[in-house]
Amino acid sequence: MPPINNIVILTGAGVSAESGIDTFRDGGGLWEQHRVEDVATPEAFARDPNLVLRFYDMRREAIQTKAPNAAHDALARLDAAWQGELLIVTQNVDDLHERAGAKRLIHMHGEHLNAWCTGCDTRMPWTGPLLDRPACPACGVAGLLRPDIVWFGEMPYRMEDIYHILNRADLFVSIGTSGAVYPAAGFVREARASGARTLELNMEPSQGSHWFDEARHGPAGVLVPAWVDEMLG
Repeated sequence: MPPINNIVILTGAGVSAESGIDTFRDGGGLWEQHRVEDVATPEAFARDPNLVLRFYDMRREAIQTKAPNAAHDALARLDAAWQGELLIVTQNVDDLHERAGAKRLIHMHGEHLNAWCTGCDTRMPWTGPLLDRPACPACGVAGLLRPDIVWFGEMPYRMEDIYHILNRADLFVSIGTSGAVYPAAGFVREARASGARTLELNMEPSQGSHWFDEARHGPAGVLVPAWVDEMLG
């Protein structure tokens, strides 16, 4: 079996769930009692910005009370120790990977603790509320800041960088994802087409589980530390 030098890891909601962060939808298709269409689309923001800003202010405040779990810690340990190329691509919008110590990281769906000025196109760290329509620190104009979150219908961030590294990967690992949200759900096929081995670590088989060479099922906080131990010998 060829040696593994370059690793791409995709993480989803199942990684942060064990830290007490709700997964995107519950069984009824709702996100904290809201329809996704009411809080996670550009159209929703245009229609009722106060509802959207209030919703994300609550999420932003809640995330700051959570802590990384064993899966975040294990991935940060792998990031620090791995001598080859490694990239963690996360669909999560919390900062738990960073707080665990991960450095080689892309937030493809944005970050709760960032704001984006739609006037001057500046992105900036933001931990406070947006509902009171503060002025942008960069351009000084009030009322133009929105959560730096990729909503449905918007293009995920840094896709060119992600595909460039995926095409060089020797191993692609998907952790805690549903396999239902594109383009991330297609990463396994992109990696396979480039000759990478593929591994799924998930609570249950994802919608794309059949594309993986190997799948292990159980809590991320158990599976991920065990896999990292294997990789680091």
